[in-house]
Amino acid sequence: MKKRILLEVAYDGEGFHGFALQDNARTVEGELNRAISDLTGRKTEVIGASRTDAGVHALKNIAVYDTEMNMEDWKAAYAINSRLPGDVRVRRSYFVKEDFHPRKCDTVKTYRYTILNDEFELPTMRRYSYFVHTPLDERKMDRAAKAFVGEHDFKAFCSVHTQAQSTVRSVFSADVERNDNVIYITVRGGGFLYNMVRIIAGTLVDVGRGAISEDSIGGIIDSLDRTKAGPTAPPQGLCLCDIAFDPDPGRLSENQFTQSARPHFAGKSDTNLGHVARIEYLREMK
Repeated sequence: MKKRILLEVAYDGEGFHGFALQDNARTVEGELNRAISDLTGRKTEVIGASRTDAGVHALKNIAVYDTEMNMEDWKAAYAINSRLPGDVRVRRSYFVKEDFHPRKCDTVKTYRYTILNDEFELPTMRRYSYFVHTPLDERKMDRAAKAFVGEHDFKAFCSVHTQAQSTVRSVFSADVERNDNVIYITVRGGGFLYNMVRIIAGTLVDVGRGAISEDSIGGIIDSLDRTKAGPTAPPQGLCLCDIAFDPDPGRLSENQFTQSARPHFAGKSDTNLGHVARIEYLREMK
């Protein structure tokens, strides 16, 4: 019987030409398809929730695939990870309803853009942040960010190469905060256009350095003119942190670790069952 498995996927985007499958280019979707096909013994393709751009990272993107393999859902993460390269990992796997499609339901996506605002660049952060040596006023940036909240036509904050039929999107929150020399821009919304968050970040950087007035964001949005907004910030500072669905995808297993472990470890505390199940499965794989 065919079953649908949901995967929560994390990856370092530097080595990928984005999430979506491309000819003659390394992508996250391509690596997942290869690993799962090797596992199942037949050509298998995932359906991804968010097609992140080249160089963009993810802590939690979502993908689903169908299988007839007789395997407990939580074990899929271990089996797939053993076939994946080190820059992409399945963090969690579980059964969902057969009709769940991650791009055909309402979502709330959370993106975080990281800026290193210091005199000199830190080598350990160069792959995961945008280095800006000019002092930035994060308070002005935060006040300006509030203009993005709501339903707007974001044509001015979208790549001219977009293929979207509509450039209207809803942003639920936009916040800027500083922790020492690191500035975080966090944006939550129902969906985003091609390069939209990176253009928002580039525009807010211009606000922070004083090149754009903090009160001008509303006018830029209304202009629908891409040239009025700031530059597209580089991809390495952007990370897809979370995706939530409405309605919920409908996890069919009570708990991906404890449900399968319970018959084998009766009497052990529930708090330890997940860890014990992991240990048992790793032993089985040896």
